[in-house]
Formats: sequence, C-alpha cells, structure tokens
Amino acid sequence: MRVPVLMAVVIGIVSILIDIFIFFDIKRRCPGRTKLRYAYAISSVCCWIMIAVAILMPYRSSTQSITWIMWILFTYITIYASKTVYLICSLAGYIPLLWRSRRLASAKWIGVPLSIIVFCLLWWGALVTRRQINIVNVTYVSDRLPEAFDGYKIVQISDLHLGTWGEETRFISAFVDSVNAQHPDLILFTGDIVNRQTTEMAPFLSTLTRLKARDGVYSVLGNHDYGDYINWDTAQEKAENMTLMKAWQRQIGWRMLNNETVDIINGGDTIKLIGVENWGEPPFRQYGHLTDAYSISRDSVCNLMDRRFKILMTHNPEHWRRESSEISNINLTLSGHTHAMQMAIEIGSFRWSPAVLKYEEWGGLYRRNNRNGEPVDIYVNVGAGEVGMPFRLGAAKPEITVITLRLPSSECECSTPRLVK
Repeated sequence: MRVPVLMAVVIGIVSILIDIFIFFDIKRRCPGRTKLRYAYAISSVCCWIMIAVAILMPYRSSTQSITWIMWILFTYITIYASKTVYLICSLAGYIPLLWRSRRLASAKWIGVPLSIIVFCLLWWGALVTRRQINIVNVTYVSDRLPEAFDGYKIVQISDLHLGTWGEETRFISAFVDSVNAQHPDLILFTGDIVNRQTTEMAPFLSTLTRLKARDGVYSVLGNHDYGDYINWDTAQEKAENMTLMKAWQRQIGWRMLNNETVDIINGGDTIKLIGVENWGEPPFRQYGHLTDAYSISRDSVCNLMDRRFKILMTHNPEHWRRESSEISNINLTLSGHTHAMQMAIEIGSFRWSPAVLKYEEWGGLYRRNNRNGEPVDIYVNVGAGEVGMPFRLGAAKPEITVITLRLPSSECECSTPRLVK
C-alpha cells in the first residue's frame, strides 16, 4: 500500500504555493539577482522530486528499509517548516496595508532569522538531542508496599524503535551502559522494540544482552512489535515474525509478559508484576486483556481490587485511562507509546508537549481515583527511540526512568516529579 494519492497532492500543492510566493518575493526584493531566483527555483524542484520519491516508495514492504525514507521526510519538513515561518512573517508585513499605504518592511528581517533558527533547532534535535540520555529519578511512595521492598529500584525503559538506527549500535550501547549504571533491582521495558518487523533487532542482540538487573528484565509488546505496519505476503510470514520476536527476546534474557502476572520476590515479601499485550484504541487492533492477566472476580484470592502491591506494564497510557484505572486498584502503571510526540518544553514546573492534544497522560507521573475513590498512578516514559522522523526536540530526550519504591515512613534523597491531577 502506498500513501494515499490525495495526501501527496495536498503536500505538493502546499509546497508549490509556498515556493511561488517566496520566488516572487525574491524577485521583488532583489530585481537584479536573476541567478538567485533560478537557484531557488531549481532547489525547490529538487525538494518536490525528493518528497515525491519518499511518498511513492512502497514503505509497507517487508523488504524495503524505511530509514532513508525517514531522513528524506525529515529533511523536507525542516526545509518547508523554515520556509513557512518566513512566509508567515512576510504575510504579516502586509497587515498594515489595511490602514496605511505601506507594508511593514521590517517583517522580512524578522522572517529570515526566525526561519534559520527553526531549521537549526530541528537539525539540532536530529543530530544532538536524540542522543542526549535523560535520567529521571522518581520516588514512588505507597503504604501497601511490602517492607522488604522499601528502597527497591526499578528502571523503566520504553520505545527503542531499533529500526530507526539501522545498523548503527553506538547510541543503544551507550543507553544500555546508562541503564546498568543505575544498578537496578529490576528492569521493565514497556513496548515498541522495533518499528515494523523483528529483523530490525538483529544488529542489537548482543548489545541488549548486556542489560542486567538482579531480578531480571521483563517486557511487554507495543503496537509496532506485531508486524501490523507491513503488508505481509502470507499470514504465516506475519506469524513467523512474532515467533522470532519471542525467540529473540528470550535469547537476550528478557521475560515477555503476554497478558500474565509474575511474582517479584524480595526478602520473603512479594509484589505482583502484571504485563499485558498492546491495548490499542480504535482503529488499531487490541491485543491486551487485563482480566486475562489478573482476575477481576472478587471470589478469587488474587483480584484486581485486592490489597497486594501491584505494578502494571501496558504500552498505551490510554489503557490506564479507559480501563485499568476504573476497574482496579493497581498502584502503579508503567506505559510509553506517546514519545511526547518527540517535542516537549520544560521551564521550571511548566511542561508541555503537542502530545497533550491526543493523550492526557503524555509524559511523567499522573494520578486519578478509581471507581472506589482510591488513588491510582501511572508513569509515562517518553521513550528512547523515534518513529516517523529521526529527531527529538527540547525536553523530549531519550528517557531512562529510575523508580525507587518507598514506604511512607522512609526518608529518601530521590527527587519526586510533579504529580499531575
């Protein structure tokens, strides 16, 4: 399947209109610079050809690498985002014509530097920010925590999207070293290890094997891990892709939880670790079933409202909002998925990302009450990899979340993020 023709036509028309405006703007401002106009026209045509090639490639083919397509799309976006900034500033210069006979000439001197700043910021996100690992320390306090787990350290990682890196393993190796440097008792991976298919893991298997925690590494699947973003020739090929996913996660020493629960034992005490498959909102397929992993029946000794300390791993935070926070008293849910749309602003206690337009819980620690009025919490990790375009901007850096479990009476030195109501 190819990207819909309508989308390609819209992108093409918008690009051409932007370039026509800027071409004639150059002609008006620089009447004697014919070569400059020709150079701009030629560069614009090259951009149109570049984006047309990227859009028309069979990106859902299992034999087609999308890494270079991502970089082409990103290059195009950076160019036309900058041009759009210039266009807006230039058009703003015409507003004074509504009440006087002259446009605002200084608008161009605002548009040029602003467009350059936007271009540089986007490429900074691709070349620098996406490699700047952010260690986030979280103290999670609960009076239901067994005493032996006071001070227990969990590291959460999410959304590696290994296919974005192709064959280049340096960042993932540095990321693994940073995780191990936290000396975790337990490592939890909350889904999306690949972009489209399991074979993307191949260059990284030996690197991921180095992830170590005293009580092991547990994982769940994300929406990108099922092979749903490829048009497979047969159903058997897709099934083999998932078989390989499970085999390779076992090979690197990870325990995958597919709608199941395990006991984490420490000093004679136990906490429950629940893992569900991906819970997708429509129209995406839903694989996760919480009640298969942990009983909802009050007749069961272990049920979703029991007083045991429970941690849920579920890739999509919408699962917490729409289901688990309603029907359970699970203390802490760990999710990923949002990436903070790979763009975030953080100034003091103020945090914002365009991801909030789609996800109320897009990054950090959140709390709400379940149907019984009990508080339940979720932490959303903004991930370590990228999908769509290979960049991260601002505060949306690759994240390693270090969660220290504490009893209310304990004193600790870890920082506590703002709790979003």
